[in-house]
Amino acid sequence: MATVAEVTGDALPQQSNAARPDPWWARAARPARPVPAWAPAARAAVGMGAPLAAGLATGHLVLGVYAGLGAMHATLNDRIEPARLRLSRIGAALGASALGMLVGAGLAHEQGRLGTPLVWLVLTVVGFVSGAVSATGPRGSAAGMLLLVSATLGSGMAPTRPWWAAAAVLGVGALPVLLLGLHHRRQPRHDPRRRALVTVYQALGELLARLDTPQGAAARQALTARLNQFQDLLTGDDPPELRRAFEAALAATEAANGLLWARRPVPAEVVAVPARLARELARTPAGSTAAGLTAAPTADLTEDPAEVPDWFPATPAQRALDEALRTAADAVAGRPGDPARLVRTAPAPPPDPWRLRVRLLSRGSLRYGARVALCIAVAGLLCAGLPLERGYWVPMTVAFVLKPDLGSVFLRAVSRSVGTVAGVAVTAALLSLTTDRWVLAAVAALCVALLPYTAAAHYGLNAAVITPMALALVQLGGQSGVGQAWPRVLDTALASAVVLVFGYLLWPERTPHRIEPRLVAAADSLRAYLVSATRSRDQAQVWLRRAAYRALAEARQEVRQGLAEPPPAARRAASWLPATAALERLSGAVAAYAAQLRYGGRTSDPAEVARVLAALDRLAAAARAHRPPTGTTSRPPGPHDPARSALDQAAAELEQLLA
Repeated sequence: MATVAEVTGDALPQQSNAARPDPWWARAARPARPVPAWAPAARAAVGMGAPLAAGLATGHLVLGVYAGLGAMHATLNDRIEPARLRLSRIGAALGASALGMLVGAGLAHEQGRLGTPLVWLVLTVVGFVSGAVSATGPRGSAAGMLLLVSATLGSGMAPTRPWWAAAAVLGVGALPVLLLGLHHRRQPRHDPRRRALVTVYQALGELLARLDTPQGAAARQALTARLNQFQDLLTGDDPPELRRAFEAALAATEAANGLLWARRPVPAEVVAVPARLARELARTPAGSTAAGLTAAPTADLTEDPAEVPDWFPATPAQRALDEALRTAADAVAGRPGDPARLVRTAPAPPPDPWRLRVRLLSRGSLRYGARVALCIAVAGLLCAGLPLERGYWVPMTVAFVLKPDLGSVFLRAVSRSVGTVAGVAVTAALLSLTTDRWVLAAVAALCVALLPYTAAAHYGLNAAVITPMALALVQLGGQSGVGQAWPRVLDTALASAVVLVFGYLLWPERTPHRIEPRLVAAADSLRAYLVSATRSRDQAQVWLRRAAYRALAEARQEVRQGLAEPPPAARRAASWLPATAALERLSGAVAAYAAQLRYGGRTSDPAEVARVLAALDRLAAAARAHRPPTGTTSRPPGPHDPARSALDQAAAELEQLLA
C-alpha cells in the first residue's frame, strides 16, 4: 500500500516511513462534513409539505403524494448556481422524471392487456436507455436515474385518474423549489459566482501559506476543486470584474503551483493578499458581505485591501505570482490595471452542459446501459417469482445504486442496505406511535429537507433519510400498513444482491479500469499544456492548464474512490497512487518552467521537452496496458535551484518512477 505522503502527492524522502492509510472499510464508513445549506433545505420542505397539505385538505392525497415526489426530484438536483444553469439542470431532471412516470403509469394502466412479461420487458428497455444516458455526464446521470426511478414508481404505486395525471403533477411539487430559488438569487449579495470566487481566493491564500509544508499538496487539490466549481458556474455573460478576478486567480494558481513544486515560500505579507482580496470580493456594491461568507482576517486592516505590498520576488515563479496578484488587486478594486503586466487570456470556453451527442452512442454509455438493463431484467424475474408486496421497490433501488457518478457500486449496495435498515427501524417506531396523516406529511417534509445535507455527507446516511420519506409517502397513499415497513429491508437486500452480482461482479469494469482512463486523459492534458507553454504565448494556454488540472483532479478522485473498495481492488487502486502523484507534481514543474521562460530569460530546450513528453507517453502506455509503474522517486533536498531547468528535474523524477 502507498504511504500517506504518496496519497497527498508530497512523497518526500524523509516521509518514507509514514503511516499507512486507513483501512478501506474505515474510509468507506467515514462521512463527509458538508456545510449545511439552509436555503435549499427550506425550499425542499416547502416543496414537499405544501402539496401534501393541499392533498390532505382537499381529499386528493394521491395527487399530493406525486407532487411531493416532484419536489424531492427537484431537491436532488438543486444547486447553488446561476439561474440559467439551475433552470436547465432541474428542468432536464424533471423532464426525464415526468417521461418515466408517464411510461410507468401507462404500463400500469394497460397491464391487464399487456401482461406482466411485456411490462418488465418495457422497463428493461427503459433501464437500458437510463443507463446509457446516465453515463454521458453528471446531468445525464441525474436524468437517467430519475427516468428509471419514476418509471418503476409509476408502474407500481397507486394510480391516478386520469392515469397520466401523475406525470403532470410532478411539476407542481417542483415549482416551489424552483421559484423560491429564483427569488432567492435575484438579490446581488447571493450571486453564486461571487461567492464561489471568494472561496477561490481563500483557497489560494491557504496554498500560499503552506508552500513549504507537507500540507501543500492537499491545499493545491482544494484550490483546484474551488476553481473547478467556479468554472462550472460560468454562463458566458458573467460580470466583467468577476471574469478579470478569475483570470488573475488562474495565473496566480499556476505561479503558486510552481512555487509549491520548487518548495519556495513567500513572505507573510504576500500570503495575506488573497485573503484581503477575498474579503473585498465578498462585499457587494452596497458594502454588505455576501450571504454565507465570512471574510478572512487580514494581517493589517489599515492597509488598502486591494493593494499588493512591495516585496522582492527572487525567482521567476515569484515574479509570476507578483504580477498575477497585482492584476487581481486591480480587478477587485475596479482599476484598469497596468497594461505592461496585465494578465490576459482568451475568452473562457462555454460550459459543457449535458448533451446526448456522441457520448450517448459511445461504447462506455452502451455498456453501462446494458449493465442497468441486465439488473432490471433480473429484478423483474425475482419480482415475478417471489411474493413481494411492493415489487417496484427492487428496480427502484437498482436505479439508485447504479447511478454511475457516486463512486463504488459495491459500497453503495452495502450502504444502501444498512441505511434502509436504519430508516425502516425509525419508520416502524414512528408508525407504532401514530399513523396520523398530518404527522406523516410533516415527517416526509422534514426528511426531504435533510436530503441536501445527507446527499453530500454519506450515501448510507442519505438512504437512511430517503427510506422514512418514501415509506411515509406510501403510507399516505394508502398502500402500506404499520407492519409492512420491514419487508422493504428484504426488497433492498434483493436489489443490492442483484447489483453486486449482475452489475458489479459479472462486468470487468473494476476500479483500476476506471482509474486508468482518467490517468491517460490527465497525461494527454498535461502534454497539451506543456506543448503550449513551451512553444507559444497563446492566450488560450490558460484553458489548457485548467483542463490539465481538472483531469488530474478527476484522476485523484477516482483513485480515492478505489481506495474505499474492498481488497483486492483497494490494493490495485493504491498501486496507481505514485503515478497520480507524479502527474500532479509534473503540473507544478511545468508551471515553474513556464515562469522560467516568461520571467527568467530561459529559452525552451526541445530536448528537455521531448524527454518529458516521452516519459508521459510511457506512463500513458503503462496505464493502457494496466501496468502500474513500480519505480521510486527521490527529490533533491531543499528548494529547487532556479538556475536549473524545472523540466530537467521533472523528467528525472518521471524516469525514476518508470524505471
